Amino acid sequence: MDHGADSFTRNLNTKFSVKLDLSQPIDLELVEVAVRKSEPHEQAGMERFSAFFYGPTSFLLPQQTYDLVHSDMGEMQIFLVPIEQDQRGIKYEAVFNRFKND
Repeated sequence: MDHGADSFTRNLNTKFSVKLDLSQPIDLELVEVAVRKSEPHEQAGMERFSAFFYGPTSFLLPQQTYDLVHSDMGEMQIFLVPIEQDQRGIKYEAVFNRFKND
């Protein structure tokens, strides 16, 4: 399954479950997809974007790779970095640098 920027954008404001060995699953909400334009000096055919998620303030996910499950996108491994906390929860960023599937 393709996990490009378009796929994430189609699934904005939906839940991704983090697979952890806990009694309660941790859900993250996808809140933003930011696509970065390619620069002339960069390798052609690459797609660069960030996906931003909010999670609960009651559980901090440390920076590492997690198994996530989404109802439409399926299972995937994503490296998440906690970047801030506000009234909405803990915000995480996942940065993607990948070859586009044509």
